Amino acid sequence: MGSGHTHAAHHKSSQVRLALSIGLTLVFVGVEAWAGLKADSLALLTDAGHNLTDVMALALSWYAMRLAALPANSSNTFGYHRVGILVALINSTTLALIALGVMYEAYERYRAPPEVQADILIAVGAAALVVNLITAWLVSHGREHDLNLHSAFLHLMGDVFSTLGAVFAGVGIWLTGLNWLDPFASVLIGLLILWNAWLILKETLEILLESVPRDIDMSLMVRDLLSVPGVRSIHDLHVWSLSKSLRMLSAHVVTDDQRIGDAARILCELKAVLDDRYGIVHSTLQLECVGCDPDHLYCNLAGAGLPGAHACPGHAHHAPHPGTEPAGAFETAGESGTPRLRAEESPLRP
Repeated sequence: MGSGHTHAAHHKSSQVRLALSIGLTLVFVGVEAWAGLKADSLALLTDAGHNLTDVMALALSWYAMRLAALPANSSNTFGYHRVGILVALINSTTLALIALGVMYEAYERYRAPPEVQADILIAVGAAALVVNLITAWLVSHGREHDLNLHSAFLHLMGDVFSTLGAVFAGVGIWLTGLNWLDPFASVLIGLLILWNAWLILKETLEILLESVPRDIDMSLMVRDLLSVPGVRSIHDLHVWSLSKSLRMLSAHVVTDDQRIGDAARILCELKAVLDDRYGIVHSTLQLECVGCDPDHLYCNLAGAGLPGAHACPGHAHHAPHPGTEPAGAFETAGESGTPRLRAEESPLRP
């Protein structure tokens, strides 16, 4: 109860921080756009445009957080946690498009640099830097465990470096009169934004593809699960994420034929291992007796869904093979001769 209350309070606090960031950024967009037009500065106009997309990105993130707080229902049994991942995908894509647009416009201005009013560029850039630092700080809390918040934070940190580049460009123009420093700063800003967009896009796609979280070593996990007393083997193992912090697992666990109470103890120990060592708080484990285990550690879904096809080939229950080795052995099963994982063996990643 206490943990749930703490999580809800943190969720509400993040929404308030996002709302404050949206309001502060929106006010400054108008100021910066006006100053950019007056100073004829691409760096300031670039930053104003980026700030405007930040307003939209922050608004999307805020809305995604509201949806993620809604309970699961008969139509969405996992709830709405993936909404934040979709928002992160949108944010990273818009960041990439903005960066490419900025670099193209910088190229055009580099060919024919306009006269830039360095004093306005420096003053407004410095003010924008302060605003962006404040908004980035507001959004930074909790971003380590939320890809939605992290994408919004990167949007804002892009603004921080963008305005920092504008200030340096203004100082350089004021000291040297070299107007090409303005588009040059914009190119550097665009490259930084593009790199950050790629990092978010890559992580977002991994979650949408239901890849194993990067910090989980599947070989080590299987060894840890097999070390629980009473576990003979593991098969049909799946590990994926609904969001950056919400990890899921499903697996079939082969044990000796035993009483329900003993099986419940095994389940509790397995869930404790998954929670304590791998941060997996939602796991679905199906216990089976010896002789029911199929040939594959990982479920092969090729052809699944076709008429007459099983989701996991080789999953039909079968009698023990003649001369089955004791627990801890590594034997082959079925016509394909595919190895079955036993208590003292574990697969290695390719």
